[in-house]
Amino acid sequence: MSSATTTPTSAARGRAVLADPGYQAFLVLRTGFVVAPILFGLDKFANLLADWPVYLAPWIDDLVPGSAQAALYAVGVIEIIAGIAVALAPRFGGWLVAGWLAGIIVDLLTVPGYYDIALRDFGLLLGAVALARLARCYHGEQPSH
Repeated sequence: MSSATTTPTSAARGRAVLADPGYQAFLVLRTGFVVAPILFGLDKFANLLADWPVYLAPWIDDLVPGSAQAALYAVGVIEIIAGIAVALAPRFGGWLVAGWLAGIIVDLLTVPGYYDIALRDFGLLLGAVALARLARCYHGEQPSH
């Protein structure tokens, strides 16, 4: 027999944590901000979801060496790293994703016709900030309420 059993007290505490709406919100945001950046980052190499280079503002393309597609390969790597950062350290990763989204918003506001996507990304930025803030309460320790 194993001595590593779950006591009724720890099981009840675990259920209470899972029932906490704040913790649920943290899990939803964390899952989304792990999966989405990694998937979008991977797609920068395949261009299955979108023709990503068209979203790169010409002034940014002029600043970076190589083609727009080569720049998007670097973007893909950064997005994958951001998703992994959220998985491992959501307090830091949430702010990293928020900063990255701010950069994307600046890019999109300088390309005519993508203002709607910039507005959507602003909403995502707010979600990433909420994740970083919730991680202060819920990551690495049991909630106290």
